[in-house]
Amino acid sequence: MKLALNRRSFLTAGAAASTLPLMPRMAHAATPFAMQAAWINDAEFAGYFIAMDQGYYTAEGLDLTYLPGGPDVIPEATIVAGRADLALTTPDTTIKAIVEQGAKFKIIGAQYQKNPIGIVSLARNPILTPADMVGKTIAVPPVNTISVEALLAMNGIDRASVNIVPYAYDPTPLIRGEIDASLDFTTNVPYTISQAGEEAVSFLLYDFGYTIYNDTVVVTEDTLAAKRAELVAWLRASRKGWDENNADTTLWPPKWDNTHFAGTGRTIAKRDILQHRPVAADGESGRDLCDDRGRHRRQHRGAVQGGHHRHARDVRHNAA
Repeated sequence: MKLALNRRSFLTAGAAASTLPLMPRMAHAATPFAMQAAWINDAEFAGYFIAMDQGYYTAEGLDLTYLPGGPDVIPEATIVAGRADLALTTPDTTIKAIVEQGAKFKIIGAQYQKNPIGIVSLARNPILTPADMVGKTIAVPPVNTISVEALLAMNGIDRASVNIVPYAYDPTPLIRGEIDASLDFTTNVPYTISQAGEEAVSFLLYDFGYTIYNDTVVVTEDTLAAKRAELVAWLRASRKGWDENNADTTLWPPKWDNTHFAGTGRTIAKRDILQHRPVAADGESGRDLCDDRGRHRRQHRGAVQGGHHRHARDVRHNAA
């Protein structure tokens, strides 16, 4: 399998992961299992941190290795190279690799049931709909350009009418007026902007036709065939961690300053909490983070601030 290893496209990657031997659930030694996160450690991954800290993976017979992500990490490449058994990904890149390059991936779960990616602008120069993007300069991470282009096409807007420039996960150019808006996670960036004395508004791509999940749980076909029991165990333990997180989203993040958040530059925001409900078995989602136009309402106490951060709302997993 050959995949690109940069933020714009995949370069050649290593061979697919070799299969680790299965071990009985009753054995004393746990089965080694590695997961690749989609981003730097922050509250986006709280459910997994709780599951680790509470021993839920161990109870499922897994010896979990958690690999943080970042701007230079391509999660799909990690599972192709055999460094992880599963990865949390941006579905855009995963689907593109499957369709265009024949990548042998399977999506077995989705953390975000409603994608929090949106167009963030300043209240003094608001961009509240795709039509408002015409004639504007929008900063977009290269990995998400396909999402914005799809949004424009779905809403009948000529791609050439919008100036898309690269975005480095930093709202400073927006605050300085160097760009009109950026594509980012609407769950925390407005708070970061408010710290600079500006008010931000946003709309979700999801609310204008681009109805896609995010932080999709991806495995290779080989891993799915060889480690189905371990994958189901991981899903079960992860869901337990997320259920505990959603019961009280203020409880755990302050405990992680010297563990999961150490060295990340993240701080704990002391803000009003917007409580969350776990996704029900029938797929009914919890409370939305944004109002009916996708504009940010309020931030979360316990959410991690500093740079680009994405805060998980719901998690629903399905064994493939």
